[in-house]
Amino acid sequence: MASTDPEFEKKAADIIGLYLNPPQHAAVFCVDEKTAIQALDRKDPVLPLSPGRAERHGFEYYRHGTLSLYAAFNTKTGEVLGKTADRHTSEQFVAFLTDLVAHQPPGKEIHVIADNLSAHKTTRVTEFLQTHSTVRLHFTPTYSSWLNQVELWFAKVERDVIARGVFTSVKDLDKKLMRYIRHYNK
Repeated sequence: MASTDPEFEKKAADIIGLYLNPPQHAAVFCVDEKTAIQALDRKDPVLPLSPGRAERHGFEYYRHGTLSLYAAFNTKTGEVLGKTADRHTSEQFVAFLTDLVAHQPPGKEIHVIADNLSAHKTTRVTEFLQTHSTVRLHFTPTYSSWLNQVELWFAKVERDVIARGVFTSVKDLDKKLMRYIRHYNK
């Protein structure tokens, strides 16, 4: 899809500039949330690979609820900071930004690349930015999620954990997502 954002070039140049020439002594994070991840438990067991046959599973499942995953991809190190939440709100986004700041040395400049979701542009977020002068938000142009590197990481999580996962509860889904992030960071 082509972006209709009248400031596409300016916003894209800003983000690409952060990737190619980040400010010295600053951290650059690509941030987003993967919402409504379903904790699905298969009714039938997964049948393993065998010679000449792909892995097979039934298509009936139990639904145990949903979870949102917030992730911050460090563009310099590739490390990911993740947090799960029951809901996907501005309050949860600010809580995640607070965790992100807490994981950085005090006073370190932090640049956050995010999409144009309404939860990223609320009064609560503005208040957070006013009290955390070292944090700057950079918004991707509309319809340009491909500029946010965390989207590539979410595609990997989808393939590696979610698509073929079996989750007996929302808590089990949370545990497996956090384990994946720890393993990925190693």
